[in-house]
Amino acid sequence: MNGPGGHADPAYLLDSAGPAAPPRDNGELVFAAPWESRAFGLALALNEAGLIEWEDFRQALIREIGDWEAANPSGEGWNYYECWLRALERTASAEGLVDPGALAERAEQLAARPAGHDHEGHDHDGHELKMHNGNPRHP
Repeated sequence: MNGPGGHADPAYLLDSAGPAAPPRDNGELVFAAPWESRAFGLALALNEAGLIEWEDFRQALIREIGDWEAANPSGEGWNYYECWLRALERTASAEGLVDPGALAERAEQLAARPAGHDHEGHDHDGHELKMHNGNPRHP
C-alpha cells in the first residue's frame, strides 16, 4: 500500500537531520520504550489516513522541541518522543480528532497507574494473558 504521494515507505517524511530528526543509531530509528514506537506509528498512520498534514505535525514538533530547549537549557531529562507526543496531541486536537479535556483526563489516568502497568496483556493478578481468537486466556 502506498502512502501519501505514492510512497510505499513513510520514512521519506522523516527529517534525517535538523530539529525534527528522530533519534537514530547506525541509521536505524531508536525507541527507548514501547510507547515511543506507538506514538511514532500513530503519527504516521494519522498522516497516511489523511487526518493530519505531515508538515503541520513537523512544525508542531519543531516548536515543542524549541519550547523544551528554552525551558531546559541544561538539556537534562531530554526525551525526543515526549516532544513528539506533545506535538501529536496538539496536531490531533487542532484537527478536532481528540477533545483536549478528554486527552488531559486520560493522560492523568495513565500517569496514576503503578510502574510497570503501562501496557495491556496482564490480568489483575499480574499474570500474563495469551490471546486466542481475540479472547484472553492464561498460559
